[in-house]
Amino acid sequence: MSKVTDDNVSGRMPQCLPGFENITRYWDEKHSIYAAKILPGEFYVTPHGELIATVLGSCVTACIRDTVVGVGGINHFMLPYFNHHQSSNWEHTPVSKETRYGNIAMEKLINAILKAGGSRGNLEIKIFGGGRVLDMQTDIGEKNIEFVKQYLQKENLNVVAEDVGGVHPRKLQYFPYTGRVRVKKLKNLHNNTLIEREKNYIASLSHASLKGKVELFE
Repeated sequence: MSKVTDDNVSGRMPQCLPGFENITRYWDEKHSIYAAKILPGEFYVTPHGELIATVLGSCVTACIRDTVVGVGGINHFMLPYFNHHQSSNWEHTPVSKETRYGNIAMEKLINAILKAGGSRGNLEIKIFGGGRVLDMQTDIGEKNIEFVKQYLQKENLNVVAEDVGGVHPRKLQYFPYTGRVRVKKLKNLHNNTLIEREKNYIASLSHASLKGKVELFE
């Protein structure tokens, strides 16, 4: 059985799991710990005592860990559904364009945790995000919240904590080894970088070279 290593304590950058080499990682001075920064469409799993950070607007993040061995991670998805059954290549890359969609982001995150030594019976799930931050007719954040709750219910996985909905973006920090989560509502944005990023991200879907059917919201 895998166990969380003490590389953070020794001062060495922990070696990431295969497939996560392109995830941005850095030394967090405030917490004296190595951290991974997750952007939309990415996910990260660690068997080390790392911090995982992200910023959420209408996107949703699931924080999942094995409470016994401390292996865990998060995802960050923009839209609920991608029909991967018509795709021939989605499962071959740990971090890929398809993980911007909730169903694949959830599958990949859980499978990566189990592959790293986690057990399905020990999983602890917390969900965050889904704010209504975009001026659009459809509430994408609410659709993401509905999806992740239905997905977890279908998979018989219980949510032990959540902070979803509302109108503000969130800054999130997750410590998989302990399950601790720090969430800050960003009520006063100094610029519109997050909003523009999400708008551009949604617009890019129409130009993405993904195989299979994409279900968009009516």
